[in-house]
Amino acid sequence: MLIVDDEPLGREIIKAMLEDESEIDVLAECENGKQAIETINSLNPDLIFLDIEMPKINGFDVINAIDKNKLPYIIFITAYDNYAIRAFDVNALDYVLKPIDPDRFTQAINKAINIIKNKSEYDLNRILALVGAQKPAETYLERLSVKSDGKISLLKTNEIEWIVAEGNYASAHIGKKAYLLRITMSLLETKLQPNKFHRINRSTIVNIDFVKELVPMFRGEYKVILQDGTNLKLSSRFRDNLVKFLGGLF
Repeated sequence: MLIVDDEPLGREIIKAMLEDESEIDVLAECENGKQAIETINSLNPDLIFLDIEMPKINGFDVINAIDKNKLPYIIFITAYDNYAIRAFDVNALDYVLKPIDPDRFTQAINKAINIIKNKSEYDLNRILALVGAQKPAETYLERLSVKSDGKISLLKTNEIEWIVAEGNYASAHIGKKAYLLRITMSLLETKLQPNKFHRINRSTIVNIDFVKELVPMFRGEYKVILQDGTNLKLSSRFRDNLVKFLGGLF
């Protein structure tokens, strides 16, 4: 089986709970959706524990990327629970809620083992519809807290002009001021509105509302000029995503 969860602690908890399951062998662990797709195609596991809420490539994206004829049995890991999702209990596919309850985990494992042994089939599309119905609309941060000189200030995200990586942190620029955010760029990117904030190189995210013009340079790169005259670089690696967003205008 395969464990897919972007949280290291989440993967460790599942592994610990599987230690006494003699019929289950953990083939590999994946920390993101991209790794999951590659590993599933490579190892063809019978069963996967699949986290739904992962950045960039979530659990649904993983399933959609796999050949349906090769798709393993799936136990979803999710933080959402209400009446409708309990319909999983009458289907071959199962789910486990975070934080994981040991008894519920054992129930899901036993159910999966029985299904695999009997080569049972399940209606994947029905299950995806049920899980999808429980996923709330995406919400993004409208404010970020910044601690400086013993005080905590609140920044409105729509006023942030650009953000640059500062080691394990990030620096948000508003006008001529820079504010240190105690969050990684990768995590911050998932919490900002994707129709407004775009990564333009490995270390820089820009607020499109403050972009004045783009000037072509060499090897597919562009100079991004902000309204206040700040010059940033759009690398060729990140150009295509920005081109799509802007309607292929350059």
